[in-house]
Amino acid sequence: MQQTCIVIVGPTAVGKTALAIRVAEQFGTAIISADSRQCFREMTIGVAKPSAAELAQVKHYFINSHSVQDDVNAAVFEQYALQSVKEIYAQQPIAVMTGGTGLYIKAFCEGLDDIPPVSPAIRERITEQYQQHGLSWLQQQVAAQDPAYYNTGEIHNPQRLIRALEVKQATGQSIRQYQQGKKGVRPFRIVKIGLELPREDLYRNINQRVDIMMQQGLLEEVRSLLPFRHLNALQTVGYNELFNYLDGNDTLSGAIEAIKRNTRQYAKRQMTWFRKSVDVQWFSPHNDAVLLDYCRAAMTGP
Repeated sequence: MQQTCIVIVGPTAVGKTALAIRVAEQFGTAIISADSRQCFREMTIGVAKPSAAELAQVKHYFINSHSVQDDVNAAVFEQYALQSVKEIYAQQPIAVMTGGTGLYIKAFCEGLDDIPPVSPAIRERITEQYQQHGLSWLQQQVAAQDPAYYNTGEIHNPQRLIRALEVKQATGQSIRQYQQGKKGVRPFRIVKIGLELPREDLYRNINQRVDIMMQQGLLEEVRSLLPFRHLNALQTVGYNELFNYLDGNDTLSGAIEAIKRNTRQYAKRQMTWFRKSVDVQWFSPHNDAVLLDYCRAAMTGP
């Protein structure tokens, strides 16, 4: 059988983790997480990390593999994932990858684009202004100067916003222009499966998940991470809003509603990203039999 990686994509809270575990168990293999935050040991509740029981069911790569103090990006993930899949293929010809970080999945499947170098002075100037004026200023600048990125990118991630802005100012082109280059070729088959739900169902899942996170102790987790709040790993939905509450700038109920709203907006951007991939086959997460049949057929097909 040809070496194959089944890549399961879709928005947050759609059911990717549960499906990936079922597929991995069916084919006796391991899972590579393609989530830019679940790799951090210090972050658990707010990143919807698989439970201890789920991690015990199937071996996972890129879960609890790094510290928030490590510099982790798409290039780091690409090398980590390629090494991980090589290890998996030494045991069996099937691997599973799942996650919602579109750029990480693109890096694994196609390689990274060759973006022109940017003068350090440009980054320093943008970073200094961000430190003075905050995230909302950075979002406004990207929305005005690079709407193509703003409409599809991670607009709550300062590092990626700064990257988009510096590329635009250095080259005059949207960073998205450089993220549509020639696809690299991997020495294994890639089968992409997308999970989708009606919007009202997905949004209900998101709202319920946030409520459960709060019950599980998300506020205490965020409080424990206050000393690291300046790090890029913590610049993400679910943490920024509660940092804002702990600073006295919002009520707890207001922060919770902000997490729900920002997560719904993030899910919408995820779907915009993944919908652009013509090689993704879309399914409901509830059709287990259909999904598994599709995986078997794809692995043995041409």
